[in-house]
Amino acid sequence: MKNLFIIIFTSLFLANCNNSNPMMKQWSNKSLEFGGVPGFDKMSPELVKEAMLKGMEISLNDYDKIANNLDAPTFENTIEEMERSGKLLSDVYPYYGILSSNMSTPEFRKIQGELAPKLSEYSSKISQNEKLFERVSAIYNSSKINPLENDQQRVLDLTYKSFAMNGAALNNYKKKRYAEINLELSKLYNDFSNNVLHDEENYVTYLDESQLDGLSEGFIKSAKKIAQDKGFEDKYAITNTRSSMDPFLTYSTNRALREVVWKNYYSRGDNGDEFDNNEIIAEILRLRKERVGLLGHENYAQWRLQDRMAKNPENAMALMEAVWPAAIARVDEEVADMQKVANKLSNPKITIEPWDYRFYAEKVRKLKYDLDSDEVKQYLQLDKLTDAMFYVAGELFNYKFIALEKGRIPVFHEDVNVWEVQDKSSGEHIGLWYLDPYARQGKRSGAWATTYRSHTTMDGKTNVLASNNSNFVKPAPGEALLVSWDDATTFFHEFGHALHFFASNVKYPTLNSGVRDYTEFQSQLLERWLSTDRVINQFLVHNKTGDPMPKELVDKIKKASTFNQGFETTEYLASAIMDMKFHLTDPSNIDVDKFEKETLDDLKMPSELSMRHRTPHFGHVFSGEGYATAYYGYMWADVLTSDASEAFAEAPGGFYDKDVAKKLVDYLFSPRNSIDPAEAYRLFRGRDANIEALMRDRGFPFK
Repeated sequence: MKNLFIIIFTSLFLANCNNSNPMMKQWSNKSLEFGGVPGFDKMSPELVKEAMLKGMEISLNDYDKIANNLDAPTFENTIEEMERSGKLLSDVYPYYGILSSNMSTPEFRKIQGELAPKLSEYSSKISQNEKLFERVSAIYNSSKINPLENDQQRVLDLTYKSFAMNGAALNNYKKKRYAEINLELSKLYNDFSNNVLHDEENYVTYLDESQLDGLSEGFIKSAKKIAQDKGFEDKYAITNTRSSMDPFLTYSTNRALREVVWKNYYSRGDNGDEFDNNEIIAEILRLRKERVGLLGHENYAQWRLQDRMAKNPENAMALMEAVWPAAIARVDEEVADMQKVANKLSNPKITIEPWDYRFYAEKVRKLKYDLDSDEVKQYLQLDKLTDAMFYVAGELFNYKFIALEKGRIPVFHEDVNVWEVQDKSSGEHIGLWYLDPYARQGKRSGAWATTYRSHTTMDGKTNVLASNNSNFVKPAPGEALLVSWDDATTFFHEFGHALHFFASNVKYPTLNSGVRDYTEFQSQLLERWLSTDRVINQFLVHNKTGDPMPKELVDKIKKASTFNQGFETTEYLASAIMDMKFHLTDPSNIDVDKFEKETLDDLKMPSELSMRHRTPHFGHVFSGEGYATAYYGYMWADVLTSDASEAFAEAPGGFYDKDVAKKLVDYLFSPRNSIDPAEAYRLFRGRDANIEALMRDRGFPFK
């Protein structure tokens, strides 16, 4: 009892000390408008560090209090209290995430290196708390005789499995080693990420005016602005990010420069210097295998996939291997078409290389479909695409987005804009949507979605604070931001994640978690609305004239919808298969570059293109564990996407059919992880999905 008093007193003391640190104060703005929001304007690395350390301390005290409760374990006094624990840490973590992903600096990276192992230790102390696991186990075993309500049972099952999968049932020796491995991995993940970021920031290609042939006026102006910002007044900068690399490789007529830019991008983390990631990857693989071996698993993939839709690596590999032959066969066809064009245009004659693929694919697109990607781009303005997404959200989810004036709530950068999300019919407040669209120094590449606060009703309803983050090249002042069709698709994709957050209708925080090979499904599905007639006719208008996209151009886009699917499917699948193969092999003496090359050779990977993410910069897999042996999940989700799309296509109202849309929200978005994903899909479709819809979508033959 005395110990319990000490714990409670310490917790209260910690919660009320250091009030001078704004990172540790309750989120607020103007009398808790919008339920309170993060104080992004007061954020600094040192303050976040202090708050993270304090948050972990208080959270561990919360868990110890639960574990040491002398009352018999119940769902209410154990599981629900666990759901409530760590409030300060939850509030501080968005600051840490922003500084890590959106606003990284050398100062923060040093702090991140200090905090990463502490976060690992924190997690281990929870997952290896024997008294806590005993209480969870007692409730879990009891529920097998007397099941709880559905949502409670789901939380309990997920909580128990999480403990079991993370070594809670191991003996003391194995627990100690398990925690040591997690600590070592946390450091390696941080080093991996920082190495990639270094190569993205430092491998910039500078051009002069004689090297701009083929590039669009808007791209040139953006490249000029970036170079000026970096202190090169008379140069044009091609940054080492996909948003800069991709259009350059597509349109630049300078083959030698295309090769330079391509090699810079695909060699990130693989330059044989102090920022090389190959040895880090090898050690990550060895430690992952050792760790799951403590739990009795043969390999990391077997352990990881047990709670995914695929269930095991064999099922995941079977899907990928079913599609792979059709994908590489299509690449052969695409390369043959490109080589014909190159033979006519190039002097001296060339053989298609990876830095040529995008360039000549664009030539073939024009030849086959009379479709010019740059012409399409003129109708793809970022602000109009944003309006299009709001329209789709209104039609499917009954949401309304209202722009907030600058300064009304704090943001972490001047480029960030915020909208309030309301129910269109009732005016009920749903949450806030933050958009950070532009690339900048210290921002990781790619596009992603995240939440600063999720919906729950356990202790009163909370609203959602969600964000989308992109890396578009910021246009020159007064210029419209024009994007490619692929970039527009990605923009819709990430917004799909945000809608998944907003639509949540769960009671317990744990039920907002996702199943990795399922959570990409909702976002991939939303991509389909970009090409619907309503979006095209209303929002895809010319940036100069304001005229809607002509029907002739729309028809060309739809006719070309399966164009270049060989390239897109193969570059993705190569990465997904590589991810799985790395985690199925014995990594004891692995040479990462050699293994990558030999695996690609065995797969008969076409030499004319690269993996979407080469191993030394494959952040999905080696900067953490979220997508490790789970990159296949995009294709698993794509099977669901293709099948679900046909449900809309077959409905009387098409993609805006009210009945199908209601089932979409009720079964696929709102439940989050409160029901098994396979069951949720069957409720929506009336059956399981099948691969035939995916093959049809991509224009691949199937039996």
